[in-house]
Formats: sequence, C-alpha cells, structure tokens
Amino acid sequence: MKPAYEIYAIRYATMTPRTPAMNYLSPDPHETTAADLDYFVWLIRDGSRDILVDTGFNEAASKQRNRVLEINPVDALAQFGVAADTIRDVVITHLHYDHAGNLDRFPNARFHLQDREMAYATGRCMCNGLLRHPFSAEDVTLMVRHVYSERVTFHNGDGEVAPGITLHRVGGHSDGLQVVRVETERGPVVLASDASHYYGNLQRRSPFPIVYNIGDMVDGWQTCERLAGHPDRIIPGHDPLVRELYPRVNGTADAYALHQPPSRSFAES
Repeated sequence: MKPAYEIYAIRYATMTPRTPAMNYLSPDPHETTAADLDYFVWLIRDGSRDILVDTGFNEAASKQRNRVLEINPVDALAQFGVAADTIRDVVITHLHYDHAGNLDRFPNARFHLQDREMAYATGRCMCNGLLRHPFSAEDVTLMVRHVYSERVTFHNGDGEVAPGITLHRVGGHSDGLQVVRVETERGPVVLASDASHYYGNLQRRSPFPIVYNIGDMVDGWQTCERLAGHPDRIIPGHDPLVRELYPRVNGTADAYALHQPPSRSFAES
C-alpha cells in the first residue's frame, strides 16, 4: 500500500494591497485589482512523523519588508500541536526570505535543499540587486552554518525525504526552486511553492514577476501538472484562494487541510 499523508497549509502572514502587475508578468489590461499575497508553510503528517515544508519569516523581516506578520510560523506550529524541536526533516523549497527564515528555531532538524539553490544564493548572481532582493544574507548565512554542522541534505534534481514524499527541482522563480510531491488519500498532491504563486500564474501561463529563468518556470508548470496528474492536486504558494477551497482545521492555527478534496474543481468539464 502507498503511504497516505495529511497536509496542512498554515497561513502566517499577508501582503495587501496589490495590483495585477505585481502578480503577473503579463497582467490582463482589463483587471484593476489583484488578490492579496498570503504566506504559508506546509506541515506533512502521517501519525508517526511531522515534516515541515519551508519555515517562513520572523518579525524582524516583516518590519524590514513591510509585511503583515500575523504569527511566527514556529508559534503557529505550536498552536497546531507541533513543537519545533521535535521536527526532524525540513524541506526548504528555495532560500528566499519568506521560505527560509527561522532556521535557528529547529535545533534537531535536517534541512533538504537543492544543490543549485545554495550555489545560486551564494554565487555571482547575488551581485545583482534585483536578483538578490528576495534573499536575506542572514538566512543564507545560517544555512551555510547548517551545512558546516552537517545538517543539510543536498538534492540534485529529484530526491526523496520519506516514502511517498519526493522533491523535484523546477527552477524558474529561483534557480534551485523545488516542488514537493506528497501521496495522500486523494492522490498525489504537489506543493508547488513559488513555481506558481497563484493558481492564475499556472492557468494563464503568466509568470509571477519575480523570476530568474522564464523558460524553467514554464517547464516547471508542466512538471507540476505531470507530477500531480490532476489540476486540483496542485497547490500554489501564495494564493488566498487556498483558504476558500480547502476546509479550515479546527483550532487556533490558521490551517487548511490539503489532503481533502477542494470545494470546487479546476478540471475542464
């Protein structure tokens, strides 16, 4: 039997207001408003282990970048019943500030990262302010320290964290961006992270404006579709529509059950 995990999207911050040009490289000229940007981390569970995908950002970063931090992701996990020091595996989809902060809050974790993301975040591209802007030197430096402490598992392309949880480098938004494919009761769910910030980026084939390689981003959409096998099983990284489509989990954390079917389908009839 295939493993069947539960997946929870935990929302911890937001950014508003936004314009269409902030969300799409080629915005619809008829649109005058745009969806807010929600920030999530993702918790994968099977009753015997908790695996975290991304670690969010903290209060200092929220003030520096003028984001509304509603709760530190680590504190959100605690409200969800998960202590940070019990997590043994953390997947970092990429090293942008909103996905790789709080790295000091998981003392017993091993971090899963793509080779190309570390090379990108510490290489010559960081001499360019536009490419460097989404990164935090402090976060990247802390990840380097984790490398020296032998707490990082590097992946080159495809990899596996646990049976039924696989990693796949897609690039595009960041050179080493990876998506996470998770086996659930409703089939494989792909946590697309920033391969598609919004459902609309993928569906319209219009990239989010922060992009390193448009060709890789386009190929990454196809990879997500192939890995998921159904459009309803692709979860974008920042879309507030996730909160409308999936049932909220009872409790204090702002969390949504992604292993359950959405309230409506994106499949063509």
